[in-house]
Amino acid sequence: MADRKLPLTVVIPTLNEGWQIANALQSLAWADEVIVADGGSTDDTVVLARENGATVLLVPGQTIAGQRNAAIAAARNEWVLALDADERVTDALRAELGTTLAAPTHGAYRIPRENLYLDHDARAGRQDWHVRLFPRTRRFVNTRVHERLEPVPNPGTLYGLIRHTSYRDLTHHLQKIVAYARWAALDLHARGRRASTLDIVARPCWWFVRDYIVLGGFLDGRAGFIRAALSAYSAFLKYSYLWDIGERPAAYSNDRG
Repeated sequence: MADRKLPLTVVIPTLNEGWQIANALQSLAWADEVIVADGGSTDDTVVLARENGATVLLVPGQTIAGQRNAAIAAARNEWVLALDADERVTDALRAELGTTLAAPTHGAYRIPRENLYLDHDARAGRQDWHVRLFPRTRRFVNTRVHERLEPVPNPGTLYGLIRHTSYRDLTHHLQKIVAYARWAALDLHARGRRASTLDIVARPCWWFVRDYIVLGGFLDGRAGFIRAALSAYSAFLKYSYLWDIGERPAAYSNDRG
């Protein structure tokens, strides 16, 4: 009975996650089903995912939300846990999932996520909350970045943590900043937003102050300063891209999603 798997489908969107997908899947041996929805990896992500027991769906050209939704639609279990390749379920959360799935009392559940930055246990923004456990009838809102589950009234709360390590090194962080800033700008443009000079100048300053002072990044020493500075750079790029899209929309017509 101790080795009995939880009646749960874990869904993971991937794009060139070969460096960490095997570890992610091996840490989920307790789940009845794991589905990897791959967005067109050019590394060994797909091969490694299959070798480590996951069902793999090939969905190139989709947003992350679209990848998640494709996996959810294929789930064989009633309940779904949405994870990323850089997230790990703690033992406390695994036990809580077992108790919750045995007798659900809510239509979905939010879970705290503990964020680590370059191997540092970051105090700034250390925890955030996301609805990640839900029935397979639910879907994610199809935006390019910051995808979220469709609104769920009165979700329950689990207290076991998901541990999140976003970047393997600074280069990886910078690569993600460029990609996500571009996608975020496209989402804003699609909603009718345009970038002003104030957006390009003031928002990066505020993001640095928010992350370094308001959220306590200064408590993390040099790692906290670097993270806050790159957060400001991310804001600068996002609104610079938004300005450029308004000036040269044809240059962005083939972006993913």
